[in-house]
Amino acid sequence: MPYDAEQAVETEQDTGPVLMPVADIVFRDDLYPRIDTSAFKVQEYSNDIGKMPPIEINQHRILIDGWHRWTAHKKLGLEAIPIITTVTDSEVQVLELSIRRNAKHGHQLSLADKKKQTVRIYGMFSFENQKQREAKKVELADMMSVNLRTIQGWTERTDKDVKEELRKQTFDLWLSCHTQDEISKVVGYSQRAVSDLLDKIASFSAERKFSFSAKDDDFHQETDEPEDAPEDTPEDDDERGLGTIKLTKEQLANADHAIDFEAPIYNIWKQQTKTSGSSHFGNSEVRWVDNLLYLYTKPFDVVVDPFAGGGSTIDICKKRLRRYWASDRLPIVEREKDIRKLDLTEGMPSVRWKDVGLVYLDPPYWRQAENEYSEDQSDLGNMELERFNDVLSGIVKEFANRMAKAKRDKPSYIALIIQPTQWKAPDRQYTDHIADMIKAVKLPIDMRISVPYESQQYNAQMVEWAKENKKVLVLSREIVVWKVA
Repeated sequence: MPYDAEQAVETEQDTGPVLMPVADIVFRDDLYPRIDTSAFKVQEYSNDIGKMPPIEINQHRILIDGWHRWTAHKKLGLEAIPIITTVTDSEVQVLELSIRRNAKHGHQLSLADKKKQTVRIYGMFSFENQKQREAKKVELADMMSVNLRTIQGWTERTDKDVKEELRKQTFDLWLSCHTQDEISKVVGYSQRAVSDLLDKIASFSAERKFSFSAKDDDFHQETDEPEDAPEDTPEDDDERGLGTIKLTKEQLANADHAIDFEAPIYNIWKQQTKTSGSSHFGNSEVRWVDNLLYLYTKPFDVVVDPFAGGGSTIDICKKRLRRYWASDRLPIVEREKDIRKLDLTEGMPSVRWKDVGLVYLDPPYWRQAENEYSEDQSDLGNMELERFNDVLSGIVKEFANRMAKAKRDKPSYIALIIQPTQWKAPDRQYTDHIADMIKAVKLPIDMRISVPYESQQYNAQMVEWAKENKKVLVLSREIVVWKVA
């Protein structure tokens, strides 16, 4: 039978064998399941070489089944070997096919081989949810010709590691204010399992029965259990449960602002350099947000940022273990998973308002942001001043209304950071946005904080204009914090 390389590559398994040069077969020991090979089996096949079935390869000539037959051909110095080709779409599929072939015929896999390859394949998959994991176990039981209980035992350690990752994923999704139903669909556990895990965290937060101190190793509820009690809870051994969230000493210390933080003492927050991070236009200075978290929130309070921009609020909330609901009318592409799409002129965030400790507003500063985000007339940066004031003050008042109706058992706050407009205002007229907002909102003010710019934001032309017109250039910027009882 003449050898045709292209035919060998394109031939499907059910079209019959063709010949291929022995030297062209690619053996990948990382994609072949054997731990031990048999020299006796090679010799046996050498004696009956003409009676042997063809070996199996994929379209890239990688050996799927027939190592002993292939080695017997090499031993005899034969140039060609009968092959059948099975098209595969991944290396994992090559390994799985090889295992299936070797688990049921020829020099079959030992129990140790099967265990090793089960753990290997199970760990190679990226499962989307728990249902997929259970389905894969059933598939592996059939592949290895063992019962499901055996597969469950072999994958137990991997499942524990995965469950730890799912707990972390559940916690991260909860921090970003996803609903229990949304979390359940992502992690693949029942809503009841998700609820049980999150209820423990919520009760710790509500009752203050947790410790945020650098001396603590874990996030824990205060109980009368002995210090040497086992770490694993009954839920850890329950396939239906997710177990208990445990946080590190560093996480706890960060939540308590005990690491990398200098508490603000005065109401002037000045710094010479911007914190490194996103270069998104108008991105909030993360140190100011951190100060507000320290002053006005507790761990696991919800922080709402509807002008999320580059996402600096998200990053600091994660570090300080504050939950966050972040949105923007045009989320940047690199943070679409973190930042929801929402235009406040069309509706308010969907959030449990009783949990909201702080609403942080860093909106477009009117003409300072004209056409920077879009050319839409509904963009705050593109509005006429009167409409800008009406819309922005309306947003503040609507947030206050939602928070007040929630009847939270402790005060919540709304912080607005904004700079007066001068250089880009008509006729360079000084426009005091904070004063306009205070007149319109009429909520009790907890604090007004000065966060001035550095003079480097003005160029030589601007400085000359100020001298010629006897005007002072605006460096002031302010955060006004309203208290919502």
